[in-house]
Amino acid sequence: MKKYVARVLAAALLASATSPMLAAPATAQVGGIVHDPRNYSQNILTAARTLEQINNQIKQLQNQATSLLNEARNLQSLPTSTLGELQAQIDQTKQLLSEAEGIAYDVADVRKGFEQRYKGTAFAGPVSALVANAEARWKDSVGAFEDAMKVQAGIVSNMGGTRNSISTIVGASQGATGALQAAQAGNQLLAIQSQQIADLAAVMTAQGRAEILDAARAAAAEAEGRERFRRFRKGN
Repeated sequence: MKKYVARVLAAALLASATSPMLAAPATAQVGGIVHDPRNYSQNILTAARTLEQINNQIKQLQNQATSLLNEARNLQSLPTSTLGELQAQIDQTKQLLSEAEGIAYDVADVRKGFEQRYKGTAFAGPVSALVANAEARWKDSVGAFEDAMKVQAGIVSNMGGTRNSISTIVGASQGATGALQAAQAGNQLLAIQSQQIADLAAVMTAQGRAEILDAARAAAAEAEGRERFRRFRKGN
């Protein structure tokens, strides 16, 4: 019986001790400071959201910095240029063409030369004039073939410089850091190709000039032979 009463009293004391804890408010006072768990949780959530916003802003700034760096690379100019070498090669070919002997690459000079040496008036003078014109035509023909060979030799000498220019530009294009450098490298390669086409045109022009002058010399020689024969018959 005593044990039963003791158990009942113990249970009552336990209930009275725990009931104030269950009915206690959400706030608590520790060392004179009021602690509110709900406010504390809200503050932690707010701080987490603020930190997330800061991280997003940092990422945006990083992306903007990367974009600016890429734009700066795209605006960087190619440090290598072969324009000077190309211009020198073109000037050399142009100089060789300008040294053409006899009838030059000029419309007025062509008209004057053919009028004096290859057309009908060239066979109207005395025999000494016929001989002088024939010699001039022969010199024109030989000189034209010599000019063509000089142009060809000059272009062959340009090949070494062209090869070096191509190697330089291709190497620079492989290390290009932006769109502008790549475009400039491509433009310089196109310039080299244009220079090669110009050299080819110069060779064809010089060779064609030599062949035309030689054909004109042959035609003039035939016309001169007929004139000499006509004079011979008239003299008899």
